[in-house]
Amino acid sequence: MQKYVFRKYSTEYVKLFEFEEKIVKKALGDIAVIEHVGSTAVKGLGGKGIIDIMVGVHLADLDKAKMKLEKIGYEFRKIATVPGRIFFRKDYVSKTKERRIHIHLVIKGSHEWSQIILFRDYLKRHEDEVVEYTEIKKQAVKTANGDGETYRKIKEKYIKGILNK
Repeated sequence: MQKYVFRKYSTEYVKLFEFEEKIVKKALGDIAVIEHVGSTAVKGLGGKGIIDIMVGVHLADLDKAKMKLEKIGYEFRKIATVPGRIFFRKDYVSKTKERRIHIHLVIKGSHEWSQIILFRDYLKRHEDEVVEYTEIKKQAVKTANGDGETYRKIKEKYIKGILNK
């Protein structure tokens, strides 16, 4: 799957999240809080078309949640895991289109949890910011030319600015 390609927002993203949320919820039960985050969670915001799901658990349940996510087909990605966030991905075909799901496993209520939720919710309430961020993401895709680190760096200043508000 070509990851760094800009795709317009699609209402299909909500359905894809809800489908995957049921699978994750069934596997993890009451130990997890599940949130749709990232570009596909914000109406009108374009992006890579990857469904980002944040799963929050208590610290005591972290290893258990990691094992259960791997058991239902999520690939743990040590190289993409950063402090405060354990990263997983799953690829599949939906209606002949390749799809990718990212799961960000975090401690519920942590700084990482709060920052992601705050950013998403701010964008949902400010359409003008969605327009601006869409343009930044389009430029990031062009400039990064497939390099994830460059792509993230280009967006970083904007994200930090929003979080400072």
